[in-house]
Amino acid sequence: MYAIICGGGKVGWNLARELMAKGHEVTLIESDRNRYLTIEQELEHVAQYGDATELWVLERAGIQRAELVVAVTGDDEDNILICQIAREKYLCDRIIARVNNPRNRRWFELLDIQPAVSATDLILRLIEHEVPSYGLVHLLDLRDEKLEIIEVEVTESSASYGRTAASCPTPTR
Repeated sequence: MYAIICGGGKVGWNLARELMAKGHEVTLIESDRNRYLTIEQELEHVAQYGDATELWVLERAGIQRAELVVAVTGDDEDNILICQIAREKYLCDRIIARVNNPRNRRWFELLDIQPAVSATDLILRLIEHEVPSYGLVHLLDLRDEKLEIIEVEVTESSASYGRTAASCPTPTR
């Protein structure tokens, strides 16, 4: 698979290294000259210097043949623009964007840029699943079946106290 990664910070750099280690062809576009030089030295001929919101930079990177475009710059507006260009002008099917500010997530969704990944949202979801609250402990996700297994503490004041699990009412969500 040929992937273009826009943004050479920690996320972009590590993503490029991991994809290359799995045998994929990668071009990483970085607009900061010093960071570009560091990446070029480390990853050898993978980095390209330029602004990924510019058409000629994306074309020089080979966006016409890209099977995946990942926008992980530190700027949400740039990430939105990169994704729009990749999808609308170059008809890229697989596009992934990083959302730096969770408040901007709705703009990504309005423009149908999905998946739009927000580290803040991911961490909040992990906390909600991992940190017990109100006697509820998340035990296991069965993603394929869209089910969760949870443990609930039933107190003496609960309507379910003393009843079997089968006889307790369950939400129909």
